[in-house]
Amino acid sequence: MKFTANILLVLLSVNLLAQKADTVVRDFRPSGIRIGYDVFGSAWSALDKTYFGFEMSADVDFYRYYLTVDVGNWKRDLTSDADLYTNNGKYMRMGVDVNFLKRDPERNMFFIGARYGWGIFSETLVRSTDDPVWGINTETFTNTDSRSSWFEVTTGLRVKMYKFFWMGYTIRYKFGLNTSGTGELVPYDVPGFGSTFKSSTWGFNYLLLFRIPVRKAH
Repeated sequence: MKFTANILLVLLSVNLLAQKADTVVRDFRPSGIRIGYDVFGSAWSALDKTYFGFEMSADVDFYRYYLTVDVGNWKRDLTSDADLYTNNGKYMRMGVDVNFLKRDPERNMFFIGARYGWGIFSETLVRSTDDPVWGINTETFTNTDSRSSWFEVTTGLRVKMYKFFWMGYTIRYKFGLNTSGTGELVPYDVPGFGSTFKSSTWGFNYLLLFRIPVRKAH
């Protein structure tokens, strides 16, 4: 009986401690805001002369759930023997990431999330043809202030490096692209999404982040 009572006492203590720990973990009050810059996009701009872009990201925690916002700019200049294509646009994403390292006191993250993205862009295609009778003929096709939207499934990591400094990456699976406000020119490359040749595509960001605490996290 004494042994059984001791076992029951231990189990009761463990249960009370678990309830207490769970109460602390399930605090939905935000503890900090992270603001980050995508260095992968900048490196891509430096290496690929046909592309220029940058992206900023911010998130705020609500227990295991992180409300996330991304904003960016995207430009393309593509040339071939007969065509000159350019585009320019801005985009934004908003969604939620779920952290699966919920008991990490440093709030490191392995997450899976979802985004809704949308943007506005303009693009121009200049096409030249060499006719043996009429000579070189040039046609220009333009989409101005066209709209786009799409969905994303995300995964990645966020790791605390030192005090307020963080690093991490995001892998994106993009799908469900929809465009509007276009004319004869079928969109070729949508800022924030990428090439329209396929119904889905992948994206990658590598972020340097700074976290601004708003309260002491327990």
